[in-house]
Amino acid sequence: MAQARRSRAHMIEETRAKLIATARSAFAEHGFANTSMDDFTAAVGLTRGALHHHFGNKEGLLIAVIEEIETEVNEHLRRVSAAAPNRWEGFRQRCRTYLQLALEPEIRRIILQDARAVFGDVPAAAQSLGVAELQAALDQLLADGVIAALPTPVMARMIYGAVTEASCWIAEPDAELNERLHQALDALERLLDGLRVTGEHP
Repeated sequence: MAQARRSRAHMIEETRAKLIATARSAFAEHGFANTSMDDFTAAVGLTRGALHHHFGNKEGLLIAVIEEIETEVNEHLRRVSAAAPNRWEGFRQRCRTYLQLALEPEIRRIILQDARAVFGDVPAAAQSLGVAELQAALDQLLADGVIAALPTPVMARMIYGAVTEASCWIAEPDAELNERLHQALDALERLLDGLRVTGEHP
């Protein structure tokens, strides 16, 4: 009986993973609005009922794809931070890298265009993860005396909002991506410099 339950759980997880992986590829190539769920489910050998069972609807599937990508993005940003020579540079590179990721086709299409068009913003769960990571970094910088005393919960939200809005601006359809990225990175440096204790150096 236990083996049967494990096998069923494995099948459920396998079906869910297959739907997310295939949707991720389709949304990145065609966009959310242009992806047909009937064609999509048939392509992976599943029924539309399987989609509704696991995600409720097409929007629910998009949320699952967004959360998977955002988790990967945060893992990448952690590695970037960890590779930096000090905590301030790690924080700075984390923010800069987030902006640079706006040039990645999959992130540009799914996170910065489709999520905004369908939901008005990135889903709350993905936002919470990004804000929490920023707040943890700010708390450590504050404890180290690198940044001036400030309420880190609100500052983390403000920085998250700033880099997210800038990323969406960079990723707008028909935008000059590299020029917008350059402008956004310059503005980010000015913003982050304002956090530091006067005379503090990495």
